Amino acid sequence: MTVATPTAPAVKRIDAAAVAARTTPRSSLQETRVQIFAMAWRALKKMRRKPEQFFDVLIQPLLFTAMFAFIFGGAISGSVSDYLPVLIPGILAQTALTVCMATGVQLREDMDKGVFDRFKSLPMARIAPLAGPMVADLIRYFIASTLTLVTGLVIGYRPGGGVFGCVAGIALTVAAGWSLAWIFTWLGTMARSAQSVQGISMMIMFPLTFLSNAFVPAETLPGWLQTFVKINPVSHVVSAVRDLFNDGAVTAEVGWAVVGCVAVVALFAPLAVRSYSRKM
Repeated sequence: MTVATPTAPAVKRIDAAAVAARTTPRSSLQETRVQIFAMAWRALKKMRRKPEQFFDVLIQPLLFTAMFAFIFGGAISGSVSDYLPVLIPGILAQTALTVCMATGVQLREDMDKGVFDRFKSLPMARIAPLAGPMVADLIRYFIASTLTLVTGLVIGYRPGGGVFGCVAGIALTVAAGWSLAWIFTWLGTMARSAQSVQGISMMIMFPLTFLSNAFVPAETLPGWLQTFVKINPVSHVVSAVRDLFNDGAVTAEVGWAVVGCVAVVALFAPLAVRSYSRKM
């Protein structure tokens, strides 16, 4: 049995293609922007063809808001109406974490299926396949946040912050979800499978959500746990959204939440891009 070897012209063509790939100029800022939006459009088309990806966006906010309000409202605040100003911002934070967790899982699935092998052969910015789906996910965060607020309004929540407070609170929730998604994107490039990404993400999501002031006042917790709650970034986001929703006030908590979002992006976005570049 003989093994065919490539002819000399074929070898030259392969070498020329490899040299051209290595010497392809970097994408300009304008080209990078276009490529990111192209990847975002691809992600949106995937969502349209797989409606199950919207389960955590459409069903979870409705289910969790109603369930937590009627089960814990009387026990924690004395009534459902008194508990809603505490609950709604907490549900927003939980929903944002759950939705952005799916970003890393879907990224790992694409890498396992070889989709990114095609991307690396194209003359595009390395950040485009990462940032594109995250831009598309902004729509998912907005839908989930809006549905949570609407569900609260239906069962009796009346935000004192008015339209400005609600819009600002939803915008902050979307920004927080987008920034936290970089953590799960980094995990998606580091883990070995989509299942492991989901498992690690759940271990991160539950402590950040339930060991915060999202569902109960921090003052009711043990002293050692209050210390963790006070430094938990989710607690700052929840407190900021409460100030916006209930009072329409731009307080120091809002500033800390914004600073935290910027810090998370500044730390984990480069880590995600570097890890993705090594894998590719």
